[in-house]
Amino acid sequence: MYPEANKSYTYEDCKATADWLLAQTDVRPTVGVVCGSGLGGLADMLKDQVAFNYKDIPDFPQSTVHGHAGRLVFGTMKGRPCVCMQGRFHLYEGYPIQKITLPIRIFKLLGVETVILTNAAGGLNQDFKVGDVMIIKDHLNMPGFAGNNPLSGPNDERFGVRFPCMSDAYDRELQQLAWDVGHELGYGEFLKEGVYCVVGGPSFETIAETRMLHKLGADAVGMSTAHEVIVARHCGMRVFALSLITNQAVMDYDSQEKANHEEVLETGKQRGKQLERLVSTMVTRIEHNNNLV
Repeated sequence: MYPEANKSYTYEDCKATADWLLAQTDVRPTVGVVCGSGLGGLADMLKDQVAFNYKDIPDFPQSTVHGHAGRLVFGTMKGRPCVCMQGRFHLYEGYPIQKITLPIRIFKLLGVETVILTNAAGGLNQDFKVGDVMIIKDHLNMPGFAGNNPLSGPNDERFGVRFPCMSDAYDRELQQLAWDVGHELGYGEFLKEGVYCVVGGPSFETIAETRMLHKLGADAVGMSTAHEVIVARHCGMRVFALSLITNQAVMDYDSQEKANHEEVLETGKQRGKQLERLVSTMVTRIEHNNNLV
């Protein structure tokens, strides 16, 4: 399906794409945002936009999922230069994991220092409700346990070290900033924190699988984000990520509930504006607080 399936993406490949983009826009982003299912409205907040369809960017993957617009948008968020991915890529689309994470390396070569990722996830924690926003404090990388890691293969030291540390993958200062901003905005009631577990998809989890993941310590489960976080940390960017809990994972054999993608998009629409305010306010604080730059 994808002729480039066995291609490796070198430093030179990434740099060529980054240089192509920098030649088309005057924006020099220091913050990169990745929008998950139904959360693409974040990109619409950018002023003085320069937008590229993924299909027009050299070597860039294309988004095939409903709810992902498939555009890379440059602009400013309250004065701060940003680049925003409206739609991301997933293992279940058939892409090799190195291609899924290619945009994160391009972010680095564009000058991005902080990456903010959002996703839609199923709630495993019984205290979570649909519509809650979970600040991710750590992750479980199930494909990684099976050897499918974005850093597999030759390592280029220009990106990062062979064996990068992941015990500090999610920046604690940015987590605290999210709590502070969230409470100022009156979001305390639906703001949570927890561990995100990534699975391959695209089928939703069985009841036995959701029970297992919950026992392993996961509070939410989804099909993205962790791969991007690993690559962002490998090349020295700071990471903040949050999950919008769009459905409660089914953990009871007597339940009549069934997970579905429409529910995911609907919850994204309902909570989208508040998420946009949370992220955009955080972006301005990263700018003004020297400790956070």
